[in-house]
Amino acid sequence: MRKTRLRAFAVPVLAFVVPVLAAATAAGQAPRTPWGDPDIQGIWSSSGATPFERPDDFQGRETLTEEEVAEIRGATEARNQALLDASAQRTQAGGNVGAYNNFWMERGARSNRTSMIVDPPNGRFPPLTEAGEMARNSRPRGDDTWGDRHIWERCVTRGGMPNAMFPRSYNNNMQVFQSPGWVVMLLEQVHELRAVPLDDRPFPPQHVGQWNGLSRGRFEGDTLVVETRNLDSRVSALQPWSAFSSHDDEGSGEGLTLVERFTRTGPDSLEYEVEVSDTQMYTRPWTVAYPFERMTDQVMYEYACHEGNIGMEGILSGGRAEDAAEATDKQ
Repeated sequence: MRKTRLRAFAVPVLAFVVPVLAAATAAGQAPRTPWGDPDIQGIWSSSGATPFERPDDFQGRETLTEEEVAEIRGATEARNQALLDASAQRTQAGGNVGAYNNFWMERGARSNRTSMIVDPPNGRFPPLTEAGEMARNSRPRGDDTWGDRHIWERCVTRGGMPNAMFPRSYNNNMQVFQSPGWVVMLLEQVHELRAVPLDDRPFPPQHVGQWNGLSRGRFEGDTLVVETRNLDSRVSALQPWSAFSSHDDEGSGEGLTLVERFTRTGPDSLEYEVEVSDTQMYTRPWTVAYPFERMTDQVMYEYACHEGNIGMEGILSGGRAEDAAEATDKQ
């Protein structure tokens, strides 16, 4: 869903709050909640325009120049406009319907970073383990049952953590709520909710798992540090994340753990970083980092995944039609 600005409903108190936040962050300290925690509340949007892995042309460079960023953004805008024009002129029926046309995509603006991966230092995923290689080369998703399809297609989750946080082609928005002892994150894509307690409660036994795991948080200075364990063993941190169906034998297992850091870097900016430790699939941990920008919206719209979702019906019906045709050919 494209971001819709609701400027007509802007709350007048923002005229006072924003200068206060700007003064606080300019002074080197994040703004505080009434109970004293760093304030990271609001609706934030990230961008999927920066590549996950560093391209060969930019090896040895962590950032781009302002001129390079402007050139990339200009080329992207021109390409997007060309795609929109082509979509408007496309009237013929038949052929491959593909995915959403470019009107619905909202990848955001390219940052000055050459990759979202910041560790390993070369901006690339580390080498795979033997199990990771086997999973990478496993069969593609089938259409025998709904269980063959990705858990995002089934409107369960966008792949579990860490994938639920990664920016993609659209719906890269997050709303953060805070109360004494809690931070809650509402993710727009698949309307997932993450509730993070800030006390020292222990993690439950490993067999108590969830698609997005169970999190425990704490503030270290101005940074919210969130440790996540107890991920469902079927969750895969192996990339590309959408290539796997989350069968029992495809996940990263119970050893997958995450350490996230949320740091307020300005009145309208939030830096996000996540270290992924996936001993099942990768030979060493890897870290992704990217910024969030504050949105002016006062609400975040519902991502109604199941509503009108006839894709699953079409996939399985198509599979049964192919089975019938194959059976007829064998007669």
